[in-house]
Amino acid sequence: MIKRPPGKIVRGMPILGPFAENWENVEKFQARADDLLIITYPKSGTTWVSEIVDLINCGGDTEWTKRGAIHQRVPFLEFAVPDMPTGTEILNKQDSPRVIKSHLPIKLLPPGFLEKNCKIIYVARNSKDVVVSYYNFYCMAIVHPEPGTWEEFLQTFMAGGVAFGSWSAHVKGYWEMRQQQDILYLFYEDMLEDPRREIRKVAKFLGKDLSEEVLEKIHQRTTFKAMKENPMTNYTTVPSDVMDQSISPFMRKGVCGDWKNHFSVSQNEKFDEYYQQEMSDTDLSFRF
Repeated sequence: MIKRPPGKIVRGMPILGPFAENWENVEKFQARADDLLIITYPKSGTTWVSEIVDLINCGGDTEWTKRGAIHQRVPFLEFAVPDMPTGTEILNKQDSPRVIKSHLPIKLLPPGFLEKNCKIIYVARNSKDVVVSYYNFYCMAIVHPEPGTWEEFLQTFMAGGVAFGSWSAHVKGYWEMRQQQDILYLFYEDMLEDPRREIRKVAKFLGKDLSEEVLEKIHQRTTFKAMKENPMTNYTTVPSDVMDQSISPFMRKGVCGDWKNHFSVSQNEKFDEYYQQEMSDTDLSFRF
């Protein structure tokens, strides 16, 4: 595997170099009406919600969730690295109904998903915790370009130059579309505050009626501690030349407010300015 391939720009969006090689297949991907999409900006709870959805779909059967790692059960649409099957290849072979993970902003989503009004679960997380988590992820996931220093990465993030582009455009794009499309818009901070309530919301959105017993089982199975210890969700099945967990674990902290341990006073002031500017045209707001 090549070390640290440079990033590329696709349709105006920065993306991982290897992902760009398969872009044609992403763009022409054929949606099916019963596809369920789990979409987030990176490091916003994708794996968490994917595991919750898989458990809801199988009625809380924890044995069934052992059939493969989470990235096999909920394939990543844009995924492409050398010597591994791409996300589009895996999904094209999958039987319906498919659960699909994506980090694409709404303007780059293959049009079939919106035309067929596929259900979308979107999870948004506050930008300060996202950028900290994303920096750690860049450091350990070798398919990313060099992250540079924390200060450099923070600047790149605010400029929309990290993979998948602008955080604010991403979260606002799906927020604005939630009236026209079948979108359940969740917040990472709400999931931390009351996981049972949010799991119930997801089940209702999927048309599943869960008993309290099953709900509690899903909640216990998807706590941060449980997922960090579960080889089917903690990405330890991924080779270390793709993700080096000795640099930073994939499941790092899963909290709200860790940014306070990383931002300097001046970085925080600059970031607040960036945030106010980016979010001045929306009623979408976040808890930090």
